[in-house]
Amino acid sequence: MTAGLYVHVPFCITRCGYCDFNTYAGLEDLRSPYVGALMREAELASPAWSETQFVSLFLGGGTPTTLPIHDMVRLLDHLRATLDVTADAEVTSEANPDTVDPAYLAGLREAGISRLSMGLQSFDPDVLRALERLHSAESAVAAFQAARATGFDNVNLDLIYGAAGETISSWRRTLEATVALRPEHVSAYALTIEPATPLGRKVAAGLVPAPDADLQTDMYATTCEVLGAAGYEHYEVSNWALPGRRCVHNLGYWEGRSYLGLGAGAHSFAGDRRWWNVRPPQQYLEIVAASRLPIGDEERLDGDARSLERLLLGLRLVDGIPESWLESPERADAFVAEGLAERRDGRLALTDRGMFLANELVTDLAG
Repeated sequence: MTAGLYVHVPFCITRCGYCDFNTYAGLEDLRSPYVGALMREAELASPAWSETQFVSLFLGGGTPTTLPIHDMVRLLDHLRATLDVTADAEVTSEANPDTVDPAYLAGLREAGISRLSMGLQSFDPDVLRALERLHSAESAVAAFQAARATGFDNVNLDLIYGAAGETISSWRRTLEATVALRPEHVSAYALTIEPATPLGRKVAAGLVPAPDADLQTDMYATTCEVLGAAGYEHYEVSNWALPGRRCVHNLGYWEGRSYLGLGAGAHSFAGDRRWWNVRPPQQYLEIVAASRLPIGDEERLDGDARSLERLLLGLRLVDGIPESWLESPERADAFVAEGLAERRDGRLALTDRGMFLANELVTDLAG
């Protein structure tokens, strides 16, 4: 069996107001003990995954590049020694532009990181301020160029559209600046408002406007236009890649591959079972120190739940799904007529327009 390996690093320099991930600022003292706990959790989990080859390894967060480089090296070495990470596995680390310099990037290369995913979000200073990002457009470009200079030939740039004050023309400039750098991969996400975040509370209080859904729709269309014209394949709702550079790890999620998650709040999936670790880093450390897996809860997916999830994930991809997966294929007729979906060789796939409405369309298709 093949699977993906996800490692969650919850530390950040500062917590952005829109972020709803399991991340924390000001816990620098926990970094080294946390890496030790990740190594121990891998040992505890390994017997159940002894017959599994991991074809991708993804360090996410948080900001993995807040870890000292020697901790990153010992973590990756231990994961490879404990789990069967294939020699040609895609090994990705997320990175904040302000947490990497040429020396650190060279250390990542030596540690075996083959792919970087850099959180740029925007090249517009006003948008960066609205998103409470610390880096500037100039520092983002410098970090990208440093990555190139240290040998990274597989880089993803993360972008977010729809922040307060952002216009179509501003977003187009961000896309054009991104294309000028020629990363191998681009992820572009519509800003969503999570109620429990500082931004969510500001929106609820009327201090900041909520994203304009119609404007975000237009921004999405602009993304498809600009990236498509530059030769990027729109292979998943929010992801574009140059030919041959699709993200192996994330494709695993969308294609239903098993995955093991290590770290505070990390999720795992195998068979019909999904489980997730406790979220607070200190609690995670205490449980692992007692040589117990830090599982917080789990769920079993019944047949209906698996079928719905298969539709939702499959229709996110450009190749779509076999129409035989649908109980009532005629439900798709209206979407095809409206240009939201198309039929190809017995498969149903969403168009660029349809991808932006993927969740709503799947609900209708599932009945």
